[in-house]
Amino acid sequence: MLRVLNPVAALLLAVFAATAAGPAGAQVFRPTEFSLGNGLQVVLIEDHRAPVVQHMVWYRVGAADEAPNMGGVAHYLEHLMFKGTPGVPPGEFSKIVARQGGRDNAFTSSDYTAYHQLIARDRLELVMKMEAERMVQLSPPADEAKRELQVVLEERLSRTDNNPSALFSEQFDAALYLAHPYGRPVIGWPDVVSRLTLDDAMSFYRSHYAPNNAILVVAGDVGPAELQRLAEKYYGLIPMRPVPPRARVQEPPQLAERRIVMRDGRVAQPSLRRSYLAPSRSAGETQHALPLEVLAEILNAPAGRLYKALVEGDGPAASAGSWYSSLSLDPTSFGFGIAPKSGRSLDEAEAALDRVLATLLQDGVTAAELTQAKSVMLAEAVYARDSLTGAARLFGMALTTGLTVEDVEAWPRLVQAVTAEQVLAAARAIFDLRRSVTGRLLPRDQS
Repeated sequence: MLRVLNPVAALLLAVFAATAAGPAGAQVFRPTEFSLGNGLQVVLIEDHRAPVVQHMVWYRVGAADEAPNMGGVAHYLEHLMFKGTPGVPPGEFSKIVARQGGRDNAFTSSDYTAYHQLIARDRLELVMKMEAERMVQLSPPADEAKRELQVVLEERLSRTDNNPSALFSEQFDAALYLAHPYGRPVIGWPDVVSRLTLDDAMSFYRSHYAPNNAILVVAGDVGPAELQRLAEKYYGLIPMRPVPPRARVQEPPQLAERRIVMRDGRVAQPSLRRSYLAPSRSAGETQHALPLEVLAEILNAPAGRLYKALVEGDGPAASAGSWYSSLSLDPTSFGFGIAPKSGRSLDEAEAALDRVLATLLQDGVTAAELTQAKSVMLAEAVYARDSLTGAARLFGMALTTGLTVEDVEAWPRLVQAVTAEQVLAAARAIFDLRRSVTGRLLPRDQS
């Protein structure tokens, strides 16, 4: 099962890029939204082309909401959610879904945890019943919990400790965030995870897993009246509980450029990474978030500025890219990654990146670049409704990071309104080396 979701992963970027459809001002998904008496927020995106539904429960809690001495507990609890309730024995949840012809999974990020099932429309009631039960009656046996902790540690070993790129990312994030918990890995540091107990996980569960801290998102072949009936029947009986506020240590102002170098004998291709602290749509100088989305498209397009300056012709890079997602509860980052061509140095690649940014900060973007970026971003959304999973994930990510249904639906109009002046202002606000971290991942013997 996919257990950890990096908040800047490619999937997140791709899904967010596909949030617009049709002309500016048109609705994208035309969702139905309502709340139950116990505080559960419900969002429905109807799609009646096939008798299938995507059912997702999102909790407004993730790794960044953990106490420092409990790092990794949100992800550990995600594993334990498959380990038994009074009506579903340990390990049977996924088997039941599979026997019904469906697929299920879960993931944890810094800002949220989500559980989902893709299932035939006439099996929706079954998965709602099982998901509602584990919202309130999780009861993993102690021996199962102990074994699952070893599974988590083995997952960390295989996906992180045995992967120099993943280890480098951890070190990089720790340098980027000195105080904010975004600097901690979602899966947790090994020594902290190894000390977690079932009591730790259940305390986290009782504190955060409540209907008034959750969002039910359903996309597919079901109508509002039927979904409300089922939601009331299974989720509506769960009492609301007090939930602690999402009080996180905030990052102090960054005053100095930071640089890290990591060498590993398993590295064959050196690479360079740079990130700048940046606002999200929910935190920081939020007026810059959407212009930064447009700027990311301008820089990262197949024939965009990075490719032309760093890769094309005699450019020093074999590959160059940038990434930015505005969907985070707290301020986030705008990042770049470069791998040099054989025989070319990282110094050359970094100098080329600096030139691209210097030109951008001096001259801004052209009208043609702006028009092209908007066209691509809006045209991609024509296909957004083709994916039940993509639609449900987008709403879940947005709503757990401080946005509203209206914010999602307004995205096309807001993107269309972004000006070249706003893009330049956003670039000048964040592309300051004093607010950056630059990292190099090198073979062990490379200087």
